[in-house]
Order: sequence, then structure tokens, then C-alpha cells
Amino acid sequence: MQLIKYVMLLLIFLSSFLIGKCMSKQYIYRLKELEEIKNALNIFKTKIKFTYEPIPEIFTEISKTSNYNISEFFMKVVEKMKNKSASEAWEEGIDEIESNLTQQDKQTIKTLSKLLGTTDVDGQVSQIEVTESFLEEQIRQAQEEKNKNEKLYQQLGMTIGLAIVIILI
Repeated sequence: MQLIKYVMLLLIFLSSFLIGKCMSKQYIYRLKELEEIKNALNIFKTKIKFTYEPIPEIFTEISKTSNYNISEFFMKVVEKMKNKSASEAWEEGIDEIESNLTQQDKQTIKTLSKLLGTTDVDGQVSQIEVTESFLEEQIRQAQEEKNKNEKLYQQLGMTIGLAIVIILI
């Protein structure tokens, strides 16, 4: 009977530790997704500037080279562009993306949709650069939040698990 009790206490401790670990990973994933979007926008800017490829082709290439949820996002936008304008498809794609991005991150990325596919190359490039500068600020904030909260959630999960175990003993 004692063995079952100790096994249960160990499971409680481990599960609370893992919950804290999972919560801390959200900050890491958010940072990686923001950096991936910034890289994708850089590729987009370069391709628009020098290759003059259509936007759906560029997005398809980006989706093949991107990681995380960003690849899925660009594929969704390409699918939506079959029936809608580039700016509408971009906004809807951002609204539907399953990611660790905050609402503020999504709003920053949406700023690109204003001129996407509606202006000349220079206008689109300048809008991409503006969006990239906003993203740099979001990346900086995400890095600060990650540094501050990653250890906090890991230690909080462990501490709560330990407290529960002590109470139950």
C-alpha cells in the first residue's frame, strides 16, 4: 500500500513539473515562430525585388523552406488566394493560424496586408520592411518574456508539485 502511495506522489510531482515545462515552452515556440516569419518576409522581399515571381509562387516556395506553423500559414494563404485578393487571404490566414503568437504579434503581421498585391514592387518592399521593423520589436519583447518566464514556469511547476506531495504525505 505504501508503494502505491509513493508511486502516486511521484506521478503527481512529475505531472506538475511537466505542466510547468510545457507552459515554459510556449515562450520558446513564440520566439522561434516570430523569427521564422521575419526570415520568410525577408525571402519574400528579396524574391519580389529581384525575380518578379507571382505572390502565390513565392509563398509556395516559402512554405517549403519554413518550419513550425509558418509553413502551414503560407500554404493556407496560397489556397485562399485562389478565390480572394492577396491582402484578404493574408489577413484571413493570420486569423486562422494555429500558433503561439499573441494577438499583438498577429496584428503586427497583418500590417503587411494593406499593400500586399495592390501596389508596385517598391511599395510592397517598403511595406515588408516596415513590417520587419515591427517584428524586430516583437522578437525583442518575446526574447525578454522568454528569459523572464521560462525558468519561472519550470520552477513553479516543480514547486507546486513538491508542495502537493508534501501536503499529501
